[in-house]
Amino acid sequence: MDITFHYPPDLMGLLIEVIPALCKSKRDVLLFFQGAGVGTQFTGDLSRQLKVSPDEVKKHQMVRTVLTRLNEKGEATLRERRELLRRVVEFEDFSMCWDNDRHKAKALVADIRQLVNVKDSFTRMHQEREAERKKHSEKVEAEAKLRRQREQELEEIRSTLFSLFGASDPWKRGKALEGVLNRLFKAHNVLVREAFTLRGDEGQGVIEQVDGVVELDGEVYLVEAKWWDHRLGPGDVAQHLVRVFTRGQARGIFIAYPGYTEAALSSCKESLQRAVFILCELEEFVRLLDSKTDLKDFIKTKIRAAIVDKMPLLRPLASST
Repeated sequence: MDITFHYPPDLMGLLIEVIPALCKSKRDVLLFFQGAGVGTQFTGDLSRQLKVSPDEVKKHQMVRTVLTRLNEKGEATLRERRELLRRVVEFEDFSMCWDNDRHKAKALVADIRQLVNVKDSFTRMHQEREAERKKHSEKVEAEAKLRRQREQELEEIRSTLFSLFGASDPWKRGKALEGVLNRLFKAHNVLVREAFTLRGDEGQGVIEQVDGVVELDGEVYLVEAKWWDHRLGPGDVAQHLVRVFTRGQARGIFIAYPGYTEAALSSCKESLQRAVFILCELEEFVRLLDSKTDLKDFIKTKIRAAIVDKMPLLRPLASST
């Protein structure tokens, strides 16, 4: 707490001693308070008493009375207490003090300066600790909020994807799959450079091709997703393979339902000599959402298998089913 909000006992005692030493007369004491903005509601009776019976009023008594009144008012007299303390701390000309009070006044002012500096240091340290605690608390709360939002988003994605397996309209199912893939990759902080988009026109029949581009660890992946009524063969994946081969350093990801034929797997395995290319089955994304597995780790595991083991289709989540 700011020590000017309520003068603590040690500071109160020093002020009661120093102000009378700084002021030669009782009238000077009242002027000292007046100069600090202390109103007559705190000094008026003392001023009247000083006129009527000046010998009955003592400087120390006057100072104690006024400071006690200011202290009891709390926040309402915060400005006056701060101004009084400032005037004492910044007091430099001791020539107006009585000779026998001059050294005492200097010593008391020095003691108050030291006390204020120490207490201000503790106040600043406390404020800094509180600011750091608040900052940490806000950070934790923000992270928790983002985590809750992400979990909610993933649960909504999971529900939407599950519902697609019961959809009968290929076009609507394809459009919904487009949205699921965009949301899924973004929710796992995988940069979607070109959003997944359903290619084809409504009413053309079975349109189940969704294309997109993502970036992971600085590598660009061309992504294609197909939802058909049969397993994809070599010809079905060939077009995407060519698209990857003709784009320099690009890599490829293929997502399919219901899966791939052995011939398609063999064709993709041979193609690994030219580019990194991984195959995914749509059910793997169902298991990924069900097990709350990180998408980046899932894809990286499949990439390592493609590069190291020449295995285009690894099912890292198969054991969880």
